[in-house]
Amino acid sequence: MAGGVCKSTTKLNGKVVVITGANAGIGKETARDLAQRGARVIIACRDMAKGEAAAREIRAETRNQQVIVKKLDLADTKSIREFAENFLAEEKALHILINNAGVMLCPYSKTADGFEMHLGVNHLGHFLLTFLLLECLKQSAPARIVNVSSLAHHAGRIRFHDLQGEKCYNWGLAYCHSKLANVLFTRELARRLQGTGVTANSLHPGSVHSELVRHSSLMTLLWKIFYFFLKTPREGAQTSVYCAVAEELESVTGQYFSDCRPAYVSPQGRNDELAKKLWNVSCELLGIQWD
Repeated sequence: MAGGVCKSTTKLNGKVVVITGANAGIGKETARDLAQRGARVIIACRDMAKGEAAAREIRAETRNQQVIVKKLDLADTKSIREFAENFLAEEKALHILINNAGVMLCPYSKTADGFEMHLGVNHLGHFLLTFLLLECLKQSAPARIVNVSSLAHHAGRIRFHDLQGEKCYNWGLAYCHSKLANVLFTRELARRLQGTGVTANSLHPGSVHSELVRHSSLMTLLWKIFYFFLKTPREGAQTSVYCAVAEELESVTGQYFSDCRPAYVSPQGRNDELAKKLWNVSCELLGIQWD
């Protein structure tokens, strides 16, 4: 049940990494692994208390003091812009951006900017963050962008006529739609980044025992019952780490991975026209121009 393991021994001394939602779960384990490799790891999260606790634990275990916490609320574009502004003022480079944070099975709610929560956090928040940090990534090339998606993208659809779920909402499908958006974003981003030295790949971490199901009492119960069949957060982090460091992926871009190897993408996730349309609509919703 453990799945693939990243066997790369790549060291990351002198490299700067940003991981969203790295205060818990697979994000925390990804941060731990990359810190062990010598990277300067920035834990970007909403809960600063949990973030600081995670950073202290990682610093103590890895003896890498370059593990720091910065405030980032992906449900608020103001917070995203403030994070990016502070990062660019304080850091000289960015070599790896791991868009890991996410919400799952939320009751219908909206972000500070009026976006449906799954779409707003899982897709639009990371879309904007990547946009704001992209020039720094390009200047730091070779660099990598890693987007944590899910096998659930197979059940997703991009419903442009009801993107915010105001006409019809199902918390399970809303999550699937946002994970498909992650795959499509990665595909179009990779196409646009050809020749820049920056790659973009997405992944399915596996079914992981984490806090992601906290909004559903049923899923929380099922997670407890089937605990033995679930990956630990450390096992779930392996593909994120693989996409971030594996030498053989240096020039690989626009791909989707699971268990540290290429995986099947749904027909919707391979639709270039859909990816382009989602890109344009996302720019429109966020009020940005990204050519």
